Amino acid sequence: MGDDVPMTADVPLDDLAEATARLVRSVDALDAAALAEPSALPGWSLAHVVAHLTLNAEALDGVLRGVVEGVDVPMYRSQEQRDADIEELAQADGGELRERFLASCAVFQEAVVAVPEGGWAGEFRRLAGGGQIVNRIAIPGMRLREVEIHHGDLGTGYGPADWPEGFLDKVFNRVVRDRSEGDSAGGALMLRTPDGDVPVGGGAGPLVSGSRTDLTWWLLGRGSGEGLTADPALPELGPWR
Repeated sequence: MGDDVPMTADVPLDDLAEATARLVRSVDALDAAALAEPSALPGWSLAHVVAHLTLNAEALDGVLRGVVEGVDVPMYRSQEQRDADIEELAQADGGELRERFLASCAVFQEAVVAVPEGGWAGEFRRLAGGGQIVNRIAIPGMRLREVEIHHGDLGTGYGPADWPEGFLDKVFNRVVRDRSEGDSAGGALMLRTPDGDVPVGGGAGPLVSGSRTDLTWWLLGRGSGEGLTADPALPELGPWR
């Protein structure tokens, strides 16, 4: 996920609409038994992933509708409330969860289209109590990352090998940056890709080789390093932020 390069309000929306349509087809095929299965995220079922995607779309819809109304609306009241809401929605009936997910995708799309000229300028807060401040123009890219990465977490046959090349480029660059600094730093590494070596955190450390697809999935904290080789050994990474 490269830098939060402002994806303009027209170019990324086609990509986002296509990615969302793929995700909707996968979620629509999940029955109650499937939703109860574990996802690629520790401690989360498929229902948790769908609930998170639903609430994320609703939260971003709120931010953008606030832009239209001239009101500063944060994404979430608090991290604790966000987590509790995911847990609650994940327990909903499968049909109810799928319907709310579909509705959330629709209202988010409507909110994006309704943003007035100049409305992408400015910032919003992730939490009502302060903390992270994000550029509004990054919202389409934020949602695209949520859709594509969590689609892979569902384990429905769609994964990082299916990501469009442009998205893979952005997410690889972004996760390398994140692993090099901040809360999700995983120590120094050297990544050996078919396109050349990429240092993480300065590059002094284990040499991890593989495709950008497999490296990205591992750097995102998914899987156990399938498709990768390491010298001297594959290090353990903490959660990606």
